[in-house]
Amino acid sequence: MAKENQGKRRDSKHRVLRNGESIRADGKYQFKYLVNGKAKFVYSWKLEPTDKLPQGKRPCLSLRELEKQIGYDRDNGMNPTLKKMTVMELVEKYLATKTGMRPNTMAGYNCVRNILKKEEFSGWKIGDVKTSDAKLFLIKLQSDGKRYSTIHTVRGVLRPAFQMAVDDDVLNKNPFGFQLAGVLINDSVMREAITKKQMEKFLKFIHDDIYYCRYYEAIYILFHTGLRISEFCGLTIKDIDLKRKIINVDHQLQRTSHMGYVIEKTKTNAGTRKLPMTDEVAECFKMILKEREAPKVEKMIGEYTGFLYLDENGMPLVALHWENRLRHMVGRYNEIFREQMPNITPHVCRHTYCSLQAKAGMYPKTLQYLMGHSDIGVTMNVYTHLGLEDAETEMARLQEAEDARREQEKLMGKTNDVRMTKNQFRAG
Repeated sequence: MAKENQGKRRDSKHRVLRNGESIRADGKYQFKYLVNGKAKFVYSWKLEPTDKLPQGKRPCLSLRELEKQIGYDRDNGMNPTLKKMTVMELVEKYLATKTGMRPNTMAGYNCVRNILKKEEFSGWKIGDVKTSDAKLFLIKLQSDGKRYSTIHTVRGVLRPAFQMAVDDDVLNKNPFGFQLAGVLINDSVMREAITKKQMEKFLKFIHDDIYYCRYYEAIYILFHTGLRISEFCGLTIKDIDLKRKIINVDHQLQRTSHMGYVIEKTKTNAGTRKLPMTDEVAECFKMILKEREAPKVEKMIGEYTGFLYLDENGMPLVALHWENRLRHMVGRYNEIFREQMPNITPHVCRHTYCSLQAKAGMYPKTLQYLMGHSDIGVTMNVYTHLGLEDAETEMARLQEAEDARREQEKLMGKTNDVRMTKNQFRAG
C-alpha cells in the first residue's frame, strides 16, 4: 500500500488526493471532471465531511460528497451542470416549448412570469429545490396575499417545468409532484348556481325594467342554454337555425389583453356541438334578429361576420360587456328589493342551467353533451351538489310512480297489492 501511495499528491493533512482532485492556491479543494468532453469543476473548503470548516467560510458539502453526488448523477445518465440552471431559466425553457397558444393561455403564462420574477425562489438552482422547499414557496405566496386560484396557476407551470427536467435526465425527482390539498387553504369562492325561483325573479325584473329590458332575451338564453359567454358572443346570424331550432356552436369570440378581437375554436373538442332550442329560446333569438340594426359595414373577425350584438362602433360585444351589464342589473335589483340577489355572472347563468337540468333528472351523458364538457367528471360534480331536499323530491316522485303503477294493476285486475307489512316480513 505504501508503494502504491508513493508519488501521489497529498493535502496538508497528508491525505492522498484522488484522480481529478487538487488544491488551489487559496486552500480550496477542487475536482475536475468531463461532461461531453468539456472540463467541469466543483469546489469545497473541505475534503471529507468530517473536516472542520475554515473560520469565516459558509457551510458547504465536502469535495468527496460533491464527487459522490456527481458520480450518482453520471451513473444515472444525468448532466450535473444543468442542475445549476435557475428556476426562472427552467420555466422559460419550458414555456419555449409551448407553441400555438391561445391569447388567454399566453396571458396566464405571462402572469406567472411576472409573479416569479419578483420572488427570490426564481433564482434558486433547480438541483437545490426539494419538495419541502416547493411547498414552503407556495405557502409563502398565500401568506403574501396571493389567491388560491393564482397559486394553482403558478404551480400549473412549475410542476410540468420540473417534470421536463426529470424527463431530460437533469433531475431525479419532481419537487412539485404533490397535491395542493393539505398544503394550502383553498380560499376560492365557488360560483354557485342560483335557484329556479331566484332566476325567475331576476328575469322578470329585467323584462319589466325600462332600461335593462333590451337585454332580456340575451340573459334568458344564457340561463336556458348553458352556453359559455365566449360561445354566445361568437354566435352569428348563420349559427341560428330557427327552422330546425338548432344553435350551431363551433367557435368562440375572445378579446386579447391588447384589445384585439380573435375567433378561436371551442374550449374543448366536446365544446363543438349543436344545441336544440326550446320554443322560448327560439322566440328570444327571433326577437334579437328582429331588433338587430345592421351596421353600414358588417365587421369581419377571422372568417366570421354578422354577430348578434354590436357596440356603438359596430364591433361585437365580448364577455366583459355582459359581465358588467349583469353586475349593474344585480346592483339595481338589490336597490329595489329587500330580498337580495347574489352575484350573477355569465358563468353563474351557465352553472344554474346545468344544476336545474340535473335536478330535473336529465341523464348525465346528455347534460355533458349540452354543456360541452370533455370530462363527465365535470358534469357529475353538479350532481354531487344535490342535497337532502333534492333527494326527498326524487324519492317522492318515485313513490308516486310506484303507487300509480300498483293502482293501475289493481284496476286491470292483474295482481293484488303484495306490499308486506313488517310483521308479515318477519313471519316469512
